[in-house]
Amino acid sequence: MSGEREAEWAMLMRAANSGDNAAYARLLREVTPILRAMAQKVVGRAGAAIDAEDIVQETLIALHLKRHTWIPTEPLGPWLRAIARHKAIDALRRRGRHVQVPIDDFENILPADEAGPDFARRDVERHLPLLPPRQREVLQSIALDGQSIRDTAARFKMNEGAVRVALHRAVTALAAAIQKA
Repeated sequence: MSGEREAEWAMLMRAANSGDNAAYARLLREVTPILRAMAQKVVGRAGAAIDAEDIVQETLIALHLKRHTWIPTEPLGPWLRAIARHKAIDALRRRGRHVQVPIDDFENILPADEAGPDFARRDVERHLPLLPPRQREVLQSIALDGQSIRDTAARFKMNEGAVRVALHRAVTALAAAIQKA
């Protein structure tokens, strides 16, 4: 940000804080592209799955809510950059250090889980008849027979999404049945 531009923005902010809505609207129009570029740079450097536009919007909201805290005799640029930096840090913290990788990418690579202890298998087999036929078949195929979602879908002439839904519903219903027992 150039010194001349910052001086103009400071003038606009002083006018905005005095109630000049047109000056405030102009200030927001002028700082938004700068904030967007800063946010995109942070997101690009962090390699994070965060939308830079979310950071921009949060920064603009913070600017609006905290504009009364800006000291009119101080430069506006550092104050704006500090808000933007803190909002970017907040977004990165919310995302956390978790790497999200869809399990579907590894479905055909990962081996099927080894069968658990016999008592778990017996519990599943004992409660299996309580499920509707399609859910029972899908759960049997995947959980007990060790088939993949793709193989199960082909076997029952279903699409993979429908198999996932049936499996999820079967597991939920089975868990409820086992809890009641």
